[in-house]
Amino acid sequence: MKEKFIKFMEGRYGVDGFARFTMGVALVCIVVSIFFRNGSTMGAILNTVGLAAIIYTYFRMLSRNIQKRYAENQKYLSMTAKIRQRFRKEKNMMEQRKTHHIYTCPSCGQKIRIPRGKGKIEIDCPKCHTKFIKNS
Repeated sequence: MKEKFIKFMEGRYGVDGFARFTMGVALVCIVVSIFFRNGSTMGAILNTVGLAAIIYTYFRMLSRNIQKRYAENQKYLSMTAKIRQRFRKEKNMMEQRKTHHIYTCPSCGQKIRIPRGKGKIEIDCPKCHTKFIKNS
């Protein structure tokens, strides 16, 4: 059975970032529609949008027009690049907080990373060369 599925998916586009996003949108729409009363127009609209997103996602995943699906994904990635970069930066800062203090220069706003456990130290800003004292 696994071999048949692999054979079926040969030459098809598959899952990418845009497909994961559209599936997430579909899931959110369907879950939110549950909280509306039975027979409400908004619940029906959200269910329809969720179903349409699922159908579109599967259409993209099973498509053999790889160049067009790749172009769609690249457009999605370029539109969301700043948002994804911001989340990546925040995640990186949260991981570094375990081993380093991150201070902001009082005069220019430059972020400076100082290792933890060094006691009271004088920090020299690499950008504006302002000196300030902080505990590490």
